[in-house]
Amino acid sequence: MKLNITADKAQPDPYVIKEGGTYFMYVTDYKGVSLYVSSNKIDWEYKGLCFSAEGYKEYWAPSVIKIGNEFFMYVSNMKEEEKDVHLQAMVVAKSSSPYGPFTKANDLIKPFSIDSHVVENKSGLYIFYSTNDYDAVRAGTLIMVDKMKSPYEVEGDPKVVVRATLDQEIFMRDRFKKGQHWHTLEGAFYLRKGNYHYVIYSGNCYQNENYYLGYAVACGDTDDLKSLEFKKYPDENTYLPLISKNEVESGTGHCSVLEEDGKYYVFYHGRDNDSNKKGECRTARIAEIKVEEEKISLIKR
Repeated sequence: MKLNITADKAQPDPYVIKEGGTYFMYVTDYKGVSLYVSSNKIDWEYKGLCFSAEGYKEYWAPSVIKIGNEFFMYVSNMKEEEKDVHLQAMVVAKSSSPYGPFTKANDLIKPFSIDSHVVENKSGLYIFYSTNDYDAVRAGTLIMVDKMKSPYEVEGDPKVVVRATLDQEIFMRDRFKKGQHWHTLEGAFYLRKGNYHYVIYSGNCYQNENYYLGYAVACGDTDDLKSLEFKKYPDENTYLPLISKNEVESGTGHCSVLEEDGKYYVFYHGRDNDSNKKGECRTARIAEIKVEEEKISLIKR
């Protein structure tokens, strides 16, 4: 379902948290991270940019986590004069309020690094993110996990979580050299229920026919997220989207998940099939999902 938003703007890569009875949605924007707030998950008000740094552009896929009494934002950006998007690099910014303003606190991961999700459990802090593997059998963007020394620093010993295995995940054929098709898995969001661990991800490119949300599953009674072995559901050879194009919307992907009263809500972006807008037209949407043992299923969209 498309969200009601009081702004004629796009909301790519929506990341939603709840704090003090208010919902906060952070989204990709060119000059900084845009913020929207809501009291009911459906009706949202645009609040402007909550993080921006002079001399930088293309603020991609923010995620926000509360640690103690402070809020930490993990987002990638690049210098204004650069043209190669593969120079996107992860930074961390900090604020005493979910409204911001957030102030840059540190450079986190070297380029190419995008699409963070930071998780805290009894074992510490972990960051899921995407980077590139040019030498893989299916070359392209894949999802990694690394442990963090602190909210400002990673250990620097990441592990592969899930990588492309399907033709439906081809972003572009012959992208950098003839015969090497470029694949993409990005937008990781981790959640846990019991001893089951899930990473929901986006496959392909939002402009392509096969763009979708899928997920990988691991099972283990552990908080050490680097020790888990995630497997695509139902298997690495089957294209079985959790959410993908239907009769009313396309470009559906890159999500965050919010759990409330035992229910799970996915916030994702998409575009209306009948949209006449030119340029960026991805807007935020919501769906309810069911999380049960190894399977995630769509309840209401």
